[in-house]
Amino acid sequence: MMRLAMMGNGGRVTGQSVVRMLTSGRFPEHYPLPKLSDTMNKLLVTIEPHVSKEGFGRSKQAVEKFIAPGGVGVKLQKLLEERASSKKNWLADWWLQAAYLEYRDPVIIYSSPGLVFPKLKYATVDDQLKDAARIVFGALLYKRMIDRNQIKPEMMGKAPLDMSQYSKIYGTCRIPGHPADSIEYHPGSSHIVVASNNQYFKVEVGTSDEIINEEKLYQQLRHCFEMSRHKAEPVGMLSALPRDNWSEAYQELIKDPTNLKSIKQIQSSLFVLSLDYEIGNPSGDDIIDACHLLIHGGGSKANSGNRWYDKTLQLVVGPNGVNGLTYEHSPAEGQPIAVLTDFIINHLAKGDQTGSPREVPHPQKLDFNLSEQACKHLEKAAASHDKLIADLDMDYLHYTSYGKNFIKSQKMSPDSYIQMAIQYAFYKLHRVPGAHYESAQTRMYEGGRTETIRSCSNESVAFARTMLDECENNQTKIAKLRSAVDSHKAYAAKAVQGYGVDRHLLGLKLIAREHNIPLPDFFQDEGLKASAHMRLSTSQVASRYDAFMCYGPLTADGYGCCYNPKDNDMWFGISSFKSNSVTDSQNFRNALREALDEMFEVLCRGGQKPASKL
Repeated sequence: MMRLAMMGNGGRVTGQSVVRMLTSGRFPEHYPLPKLSDTMNKLLVTIEPHVSKEGFGRSKQAVEKFIAPGGVGVKLQKLLEERASSKKNWLADWWLQAAYLEYRDPVIIYSSPGLVFPKLKYATVDDQLKDAARIVFGALLYKRMIDRNQIKPEMMGKAPLDMSQYSKIYGTCRIPGHPADSIEYHPGSSHIVVASNNQYFKVEVGTSDEIINEEKLYQQLRHCFEMSRHKAEPVGMLSALPRDNWSEAYQELIKDPTNLKSIKQIQSSLFVLSLDYEIGNPSGDDIIDACHLLIHGGGSKANSGNRWYDKTLQLVVGPNGVNGLTYEHSPAEGQPIAVLTDFIINHLAKGDQTGSPREVPHPQKLDFNLSEQACKHLEKAAASHDKLIADLDMDYLHYTSYGKNFIKSQKMSPDSYIQMAIQYAFYKLHRVPGAHYESAQTRMYEGGRTETIRSCSNESVAFARTMLDECENNQTKIAKLRSAVDSHKAYAAKAVQGYGVDRHLLGLKLIAREHNIPLPDFFQDEGLKASAHMRLSTSQVASRYDAFMCYGPLTADGYGCCYNPKDNDMWFGISSFKSNSVTDSQNFRNALREALDEMFEVLCRGGQKPASKL
């Protein structure tokens, strides 16, 4: 997630027109479709750091052939323009399908993030249940604000951003299918589902106008705990399978009417609350354990079956004060989830005893009958799940030497600065540029989701090389840093306006598929593929608290790196795969800390030294 404070020239939308839009309080009605030549020119600039001079020449030839008069690129662009002329957002429905519902890898690690909340203090199950009740009540209060249109519209300048994603947090569930999944919305639901010891319970919580109070919620959770003393088969782990495998297992499950009824109650719930009572394979570090718990549950013998990964929102309250959430990514980006996180954490700090004292039915246990075939699916799920999560190498960095305030004092964008620190850390470790994905929100348009900021640039590579050159003077290093930051900021400004590269390329692919046109050779260009092999998958998810998001890498030889920059410190969630001999999360964490330190020292030697803990 990226702060939306950076504007600039973006293809056909000029800097001056953006200023006019910001001051007038309005944006263009339609999600833009860039000119083909503009996108190809930007693409070539992002390819250059990843290829040799000869390779770059071949990429230029591939582009020239693609966009030549009468070429297939021109034909696809014309078809895309026809689509764009008839829709407010030519990408929106395609994006949900192509990026999520057709995606066949497991949602855990590959798609669904975990969000680590600050650690709570409780010593007994009873205390855990009381805190869980407060977390649930806070989440329900937030739902009430959404229902009453009390969520303050987010702004870019004076213009409001599209807030439709907020209404899709609650009551939403992804439904497994083949060749694509589907999605269901149940915003009017009045129940949640509690998962405890791999068992599921329907818990009535009332409507937004009459939420039951925290004491009643605690009593309901206590009932769930008492009814789930015995650990059941980890049925929920099936939802972590590759989507085709889950679809097959799902069809087997719903043959039984009891299973179908239970699954429908889970799917139609506002959200799932997972009560965990152990940590699988503890690492000795509570925060690393929390990352694993929230991304995948810790394994088949721990909490991975105490989940339903298709639910958009799943709150987790674990042992030893570990808590947070996991969310299924298809209906919404991280911004609504981050705002929800801050709301819940603030609620935990202040408490709230409002709510209805009315009686509600006792929790209803949701039963499952497992056929012999379903049990075989579960055995395969446990084996594949445990193998997958054993390969995930999680780490984190809580960087306390400085934060946004120092970066702003240097007249630089904090997000762009941090992105360059990530670039430098990768180059320090691997001595090659890392193709680098950062998510940019495009919510200035109706139905807007994201565009890719390609953070690796000629300027970022020049900055990294200069920092590693002991013969270079300090002023040159500062100049290269500022140039790299400015380059990133300019690309980010284009991306938030919908004038990046990647969504346009996707649109050209999808329009070809829609019209049964063979995929052009252009998409096999080695330079294009190198620039899109995102070894760095990053996003900013900002919270006022010591909370951060984490997820798996995008590529087998890459890193996931999500960050929360605060005024005077920063949190980073870092991941890689153990099976890759090149990457290592601890090494990357150390390189990132060194990069941030060195950038600070260079700027301080430049004569603008602020107060700092360094």
